[in-house]
Amino acid sequence: MRVAVIGLGSMGMGAALNLVAKGHDVTGCELRESARAELVTAGGAAVGKASELPQGVEALVIFVVNAAQANEVLFGAESCLPRLAPGAVVLCCTTLAPEAARAMGARLAEHQLLLLDAPVSGGAGAAQAGTMTIMASGTPLAFERAEPVLSAIGAKIWRLGDEAGIGSTVKMVNQLLAGVHIAAAAEAMALGIRAGADPQTLFDVISTSAGSSWMFQNRVPHILAGDDTPRSSVNIFVKDLGIVLDQARALTFPLPMASTAHQLFLAAAAAGNGAKDDAFVIRFWQMLAGIALPERQP
Repeated sequence: MRVAVIGLGSMGMGAALNLVAKGHDVTGCELRESARAELVTAGGAAVGKASELPQGVEALVIFVVNAAQANEVLFGAESCLPRLAPGAVVLCCTTLAPEAARAMGARLAEHQLLLLDAPVSGGAGAAQAGTMTIMASGTPLAFERAEPVLSAIGAKIWRLGDEAGIGSTVKMVNQLLAGVHIAAAAEAMALGIRAGADPQTLFDVISTSAGSSWMFQNRVPHILAGDDTPRSSVNIFVKDLGIVLDQARALTFPLPMASTAHQLFLAAAAAGNGAKDDAFVIRFWQMLAGIALPERQP
């Protein structure tokens, strides 16, 4: 199958490499030359602009940061739509507000193209292993045409409904939990460090206790290693929790914990940590209490 992947970050690169490994004809689109070179070395092709994708793309997979970027590659000045085959399917794996997914589906339908609203979860490790959870909604035909891609990049494919926006709604709830869990993990580690606990021992104990979570076990090692290289950045949760809170306001629904977590990520971003790994929301407490975080070893 001729597949294009737009956005070769930690998630998009994992998806692209798995598609290559499954024998698909894959072209990646990414501004960073190093990422393009990595995909080419693995047997794929790569371009720097969406408008430069090869002709006849049957499935387009989008892993950009937000709705504005997704709409730009689809409908902007450098649109990739002329490069897509008639009836091609677009898998939008970006976290969007539900109404943004619905609007995207309607615009694509005007071009006789299909949308699978298909946000993902599992982190960079699952992307590399081809075992992501995919929360998808779209027409039966969209699922049928996307199946070769879905089976290559995901282990658990949720079919959530026939309309775009349902997948994004479920992902929104996931991001509420993920953001709150990361903020809680950082708060807990900050308190333990301030009280004199050894950070590594604290992590080891909590990881085998009732207070643990997937996010605690996945993110705290970044803090322990002093490695703020972004797998998912603080700014991602500024955006994603912002989507959650916008939807809650529209529903007149209170979200006190999500609101607090959003403020913590905003504070970390305002202090210059927006592009850092999201675990480094812990620097909010470092600023307040002067705690010493583990330093990255050379």
